[in-house]
Amino acid sequence: MTPRALMREYILKTRPGGVKNYDHDALCDLLEVDDPSRVIFEQGRGREAVVRVFPTNPLARMRAITLEDLEIDENGCMRIGSYYDGEPLRMRVFDPDTGNAQRIIIFGTTGAGKSRALQAFLIACKRAGIVVHLADLKEGQSVPEANGNVATRVTTQKEAMGLLRALVAEAQRRMTAYAKLGRSGFIINDPDPLMYGVIDEANRLLEKGAPYRAEATKLIKELGRTGRSVGVGIVLAAQAGHLDELGGSDTLRAMLKEGEVILLRWSSQMMASLVGDGLLPKGETLQPIPKILGRARRVQRWGTPVDRSKEKPNSQGMCYHLTSARPTSMARVFLVGSLAPHTGYDPVIRKLYGPALPPGEPLTLIFPPPKEGTDGKAAGDGDDLEHGESESLPAMPRSLKERIVAALESGPLSEADLLAALDEDGGKDAKRGSVRTTVSTLRGEGKIAPKDGSGLISLPM
Repeated sequence: MTPRALMREYILKTRPGGVKNYDHDALCDLLEVDDPSRVIFEQGRGREAVVRVFPTNPLARMRAITLEDLEIDENGCMRIGSYYDGEPLRMRVFDPDTGNAQRIIIFGTTGAGKSRALQAFLIACKRAGIVVHLADLKEGQSVPEANGNVATRVTTQKEAMGLLRALVAEAQRRMTAYAKLGRSGFIINDPDPLMYGVIDEANRLLEKGAPYRAEATKLIKELGRTGRSVGVGIVLAAQAGHLDELGGSDTLRAMLKEGEVILLRWSSQMMASLVGDGLLPKGETLQPIPKILGRARRVQRWGTPVDRSKEKPNSQGMCYHLTSARPTSMARVFLVGSLAPHTGYDPVIRKLYGPALPPGEPLTLIFPPPKEGTDGKAAGDGDDLEHGESESLPAMPRSLKERIVAALESGPLSEADLLAALDEDGGKDAKRGSVRTTVSTLRGEGKIAPKDGSGLISLPM
């Protein structure tokens, strides 16, 4: 008999509003199951939830990815894995109706399988003729087989900034060119190819204290806003610690809700962030992904030898596709590459890439002119690292008061339009409450016109 033939299934009726949270360990105790990974909980529609108890975890063994999986289908998707019930796990690479590029992020703790999932995306892009410019910020070690298989590959934070500036410049070039043609959308390979900027270990670039954090966040936000409609997409692979590692940007996180979000094994802080920031649908919860599958909970008797032979991490690639139609269904990425480590490049992964040259030409990285030091000498890299900003970006108003006044100089704005203008001016994210308080203060100072029945905020006449 197959494991599914021995499966037990329970349909639960939940209280109005669905399951706000549940205790997976308590559920396993109730069902008298000592291996939590055998119990799969899934939130259903309306007021139903499904609990399935398998003899072994149905995702414990996952087949190797194939070239057929990596082919992009008529919906612009590639197969990267399987849900626990056998349904294919698909990730969208582009929108076939509009040709738009996607915004993709892959979260996962160390050893959760981020790099293998990213390899699958890179291989699919190469074989589909999609141009990829990659920053592997683990000194090139995360996805080493991508060397020679992407148009551009850099390995340092400084080079990653040059890459991001070049991608934004390319997106702006396309916008200008398409406007002259009277074209409002993107058509793949007419005349430009679909293109992706990929930042692996993106948390190194965007976490608190990172040298280029502020500018990197602005550039990624710009690609997310405008790049997708001209065929320049952005992919981030990051540690699943906390969403503040993504530049501390509400706008950046909001963009991700509309893209492809894959969550591999995570930390408790990440789960709190997902719920708080709305990346996890309201009222839904995720079953934890254990580090070791098949480990039963039991009391160890005093003096009895402990058998650790099977306690090796084996849940790499298990994940949730948070922005799919099944955000709470556990899935797993297909096996990408060899199980055993190699002294050099993984031959299985290199074979999947194939011997052909990668599509596209290398980007010319863009670096700002060197800053003038206080002693009259040009400041070196250390100066850039200290400030984390580039002279290639325009100076922004320093305070929220100045930014609000600057936004209103072009004419009266509704509160929603004012928030949008502040979101676009390149400054720090401004929350609605802070904007309202500041507007009230400016009115008291006579720098903003008194409130009237129009609902518009304006400068004094």
